[in-house]
Amino acid sequence: MAKDERFRDSIGTINEEGKRAWVFPKKPSGRFYQYRKWVSYGLLVFLLASPFVKINGNQFLMFNVLERRFNIFGYPFWPQDFHLFVISMITGVIFVALFTVVFGRIFCGWMCPQTIFMEMVFRRIEYWIDGDRGAQIRLDRQPWNAQKIRKRTMKWSIFFLISFLIANVFLAYLISSDTLIRYITDGPLQHVSTLISLLIFTGVFYFVFAWFREQVCIIACPYGRLQGVLLDNKSIVVAYDHKRGEGEEGRKKFRKGEDRQKLGHGDCIDCFQCVHVCPTGIDIRNGTQLECVNCTACIDECDSIMEKVNLPKGLIRYASEDNIEKKTNFSITPRMMGYSSVLVVLIGILIGMLFLRNDLEATILRLPGQLYERKEGNIISNVYTFKLINKTTKNVEDVSFKLLSHDGKIELVTHKNFDVPAEKLAEGTLFIEINSGELGSDKDKLKIGVYSGEKLLETTTTRFLGPRNYY
Repeated sequence: MAKDERFRDSIGTINEEGKRAWVFPKKPSGRFYQYRKWVSYGLLVFLLASPFVKINGNQFLMFNVLERRFNIFGYPFWPQDFHLFVISMITGVIFVALFTVVFGRIFCGWMCPQTIFMEMVFRRIEYWIDGDRGAQIRLDRQPWNAQKIRKRTMKWSIFFLISFLIANVFLAYLISSDTLIRYITDGPLQHVSTLISLLIFTGVFYFVFAWFREQVCIIACPYGRLQGVLLDNKSIVVAYDHKRGEGEEGRKKFRKGEDRQKLGHGDCIDCFQCVHVCPTGIDIRNGTQLECVNCTACIDECDSIMEKVNLPKGLIRYASEDNIEKKTNFSITPRMMGYSSVLVVLIGILIGMLFLRNDLEATILRLPGQLYERKEGNIISNVYTFKLINKTTKNVEDVSFKLLSHDGKIELVTHKNFDVPAEKLAEGTLFIEINSGELGSDKDKLKIGVYSGEKLLETTTTRFLGPRNYY
């Protein structure tokens, strides 16, 4: 571990002059990198396909902020379901917090879309066009000749095309894939405002992946700062075993046939390969840092070097601080139990709310500013407005209302039953008439059933206003 802590005074992508220190990471390889590739490609397929997959007619994932409609795993959420959306988001945050307490910032290195696109798409294209770390550094330093212009033009053009593709998929999440496909078939000139939005998104993605890059994880993303709050000495992170690596006399370059243990030197041969392969440009031997995204590139590279010099692997590995310092195994802490308990409670609440949620939601309210009306035969009449939201992808036909709590009748202004189209809102006006003898107060609570034919779909309540002198 570094005794000089001055490296923590600034981030790894800023040099001593305060300018951008461009990171040219070595192309990673090894066991963990292969695992990451499979995970990343699976998540890429998921991210790119989710807006175009439908379950029961609902888009698998959609976040239509403008129309306030959300689909999560094919389950539709409307503005009236905002409490469910909030609970699901809180549940997700607690899950990520628990995951961080146990495994550190592993989400960033293995599952974050920014890392996946950056490391598994854009950097791989860069390695293909510009070459590995050394070739990229030489290309960056050489003057603008024909070779550099050709490579830069090719790389930037491909980056722009991929950014445009990502922007289209991102738009499909926001406005739905059906709307996006319709806009494409209509032609860009028919939807100029959408085209401008698409180009803005493309520019943002291009800026992030072509220039801002790892600084998103270091500067923009708040998740890295959470490590200081969530991590403790029992959290499993990508860690350098300084006990083994430093020894009593510190690191030393490798010399064939030398007895390092007898000389008191650790297993770290100070080759800097773990630094060269790091996508955020840090030295993992300095300990846990906010820039580290737990991508495991340094683990693979160090294991490769250890194998070449006939030393045991695992100098850099997944481990906790206690595991390195005290050789203790992983154990569940009170913090982990606390987060787990909260997570279980939230999941239980969310599941319960989802089961209680109706596909048709009804709201019946008295018309503002209107009093009751007296009719013949001691009949009291109130006028109401109703709103019915069909949250399904099928039409609800032959809708009618029935009074469940009192003897009386409900009359629609339209004088007939009606349909509620799929994923639409139906609204109108109705009258409720009740004999004054049925009323128990001047503001009775009514229970009303919403039927499709003879099938009860939903029940709702409202208040019925009557004269005081009747009681």
